[in-house]
Amino acid sequence: MDVTAADPDAVLDTLDRRLVCALQVNGRAGAGRIAEVLGISARTVTRRLARLQRAGLVRVVRTPDAEDPAVGALLLRVRVLHGEADTVARALADRPDVPFVGVMLGGREIGAVVLGDAGAHDRPADGQPPAIAAAVVAETAVHAVLHAFPDAGRWRSGHLGEAEAAALAEPPAAGPAPGSVPPDELDRVLLARLGEDARQSHAALAAAVGTPESTVRRRLNRLDGAGLVRTRVTVDPRLLGLAVDARLWLDVPPGRLAAVGAALARHPQVHGVFATSGPANLMAAVFCPDHGGLYRFVTDTLGPLGVGRAETTIVARAVKRAGVPLPGPRARA
Repeated sequence: MDVTAADPDAVLDTLDRRLVCALQVNGRAGAGRIAEVLGISARTVTRRLARLQRAGLVRVVRTPDAEDPAVGALLLRVRVLHGEADTVARALADRPDVPFVGVMLGGREIGAVVLGDAGAHDRPADGQPPAIAAAVVAETAVHAVLHAFPDAGRWRSGHLGEAEAAALAEPPAAGPAPGSVPPDELDRVLLARLGEDARQSHAALAAAVGTPESTVRRRLNRLDGAGLVRTRVTVDPRLLGLAVDARLWLDVPPGRLAAVGAALARHPQVHGVFATSGPANLMAAVFCPDHGGLYRFVTDTLGPLGVGRAETTIVARAVKRAGVPLPGPRARA
């Protein structure tokens, strides 16, 4: 099957979707381990994943830990003049501190996430981001992330059973031991390479950095134990049967903010929940199969939680996701 030419809604069969879900559980799991858990041959796993990666449909990258308090974050909503969405979106996507950029339905609003240390929080608000002419921007709203609800960051597409997911799951990070050595230059180089392709083998990484494989293995085991080797799968959600990616800007009573955020973060359709500054105090990102599914999420899930007000925006096209630029009109968040 030529996955590069196929209709994106028909590309991934059941096994492909199960393989993607396996990578969502553990992005660095070896083909042998995945094959053992899914009950198929390692050769099939290797062949299928290689095909998906060659076609650019699936990519696994190391991503910064959004729960790390040292990593600040801003949510941007940029309203642009008609016809300028691509220019603004691409300029934002060129920034290394911007892991997500999406053009919202209607083509007049760009959504983006900006990472940085706490001292950098006000920088995007000082003016328009580099390479964006202020003349094409109608309005910019900047919301500081006050808290990231961690469960949502471990979103999975649900194509594995609980026992399969548990068998593939990485052991919980032990955290850095007291007096442990902070990452040095070699550690940073290794992490940067995993940020480009988190499925590189120890041998490939060793060859790339000119270091013995045993050293690379030991370093990555230490970094993993400190929670610094977290991975994320970049995949068009339509390939997983999820045609709609929505951002819900919610007004929640302050006394219920923590409970509502935690409840949404545990929901299987939610892939991001943040307490924010601004008129809305909670933002949830949710995948749905269609607009009817989004309606049911709003009525059946948000309704009972006592949300006072909900503004819904829909991602029409993602330009960058998990730090990876997405080529062509097929890219979606």
